[in-house]
Amino acid sequence: MATQIVMDHTGDTRHNFDAKDAKAVLKAEERFKKLTGRGFTAAVRNPSGEVTVTRTFDPNAEETLFLPRLVGG
Repeated sequence: MATQIVMDHTGDTRHNFDAKDAKAVLKAEERFKKLTGRGFTAAVRNPSGEVTVTRTFDPNAEETLFLPRLVGG
């Protein structure tokens, strides 16, 4: 089961999907494109715990974290 974690000002929201389910993968990819299009940074955490920024959707990533754009003043 793959997980997309979306961080925002209210905390986080988790979206789990089965990478073998074509409809679920399509929905997850649409979420990825929508969030990155709105300025979120996507990062994939591998099994050893290392995090790598990604610009492309990977349905086989176990965990993808979406971080909102930081706004300074």
